[in-house]
Amino acid sequence: MITDYGLFGKISGYGAENIYRKGKTTDSGGVSFLELASAKAAQNVTGQTSTVGMSFKDIWQTRFPGAYYHTMDASNIPQGVWERNDFPFEKFFQNDVDEATVNWKPNGANPAMDSSGVQSRLHSIAGQKSIVVPPELEEKMKNDSALASQVMAKVESFIATNQVPGRICSHLIVLDENGEIARFRASSHGGNITGPSEEEIRQFEAEQAAKKKRSEEYARLNEESALKRKLMEQEADERYYQTSIIKKAVSVSAYEQNIMETVGILE
Repeated sequence: MITDYGLFGKISGYGAENIYRKGKTTDSGGVSFLELASAKAAQNVTGQTSTVGMSFKDIWQTRFPGAYYHTMDASNIPQGVWERNDFPFEKFFQNDVDEATVNWKPNGANPAMDSSGVQSRLHSIAGQKSIVVPPELEEKMKNDSALASQVMAKVESFIATNQVPGRICSHLIVLDENGEIARFRASSHGGNITGPSEEEIRQFEAEQAAKKKRSEEYARLNEESALKRKLMEQEADERYYQTSIIKKAVSVSAYEQNIMETVGILE
């Protein structure tokens, strides 16, 4: 039986070094991101064609030949929908995915994982990989090679960490606009599932809640700061206006006094 699992939340902290430090092995004949970087440096020295200018899609499919790449925003698929066994996740393992997949709504009871229909769909994607990149992130990475490197290293490390040695695994990864892993599904033929424990999931959710709270606090402070700046600008404008009025009044008074004195002398 193929075992599958899905997780809702943001997962970070997967650096490329984790692949080698933990002794994980890769599961395809592709070139790792670190190998790409090393080759790039060597090519630059020898004058051969370098990987500079490669799109994130090219890097992804060089690392995982035959892997699917989709440009669309799927990070907001509701948790309850994403985790259902009848969610059409297998459609992401095709060349074209329409918006109907992202906007899919459940109808009826959630089928069991070991049902023939679910197992058949899981079997159809065995050993395959697919990634979904929102247009905003893709645009950012076009102009920021460092960001593209960070995202690729994170994705590669995540896949290596969630790879069951000796088993055929599939991975579906959905990124958000900041390059974080917002959703994922992984499956393997037989055995226990691989991935975060319940405690780790709770930790992820707690970190996400804390991050949201910090973002809201930051937004509030920014709003207060903007309001203070506006008030200070208004006060400065008011002072300038009052100073201008006073200067004008003094000037007029001096002019009138000068006229009076001149008239007095003439008389």
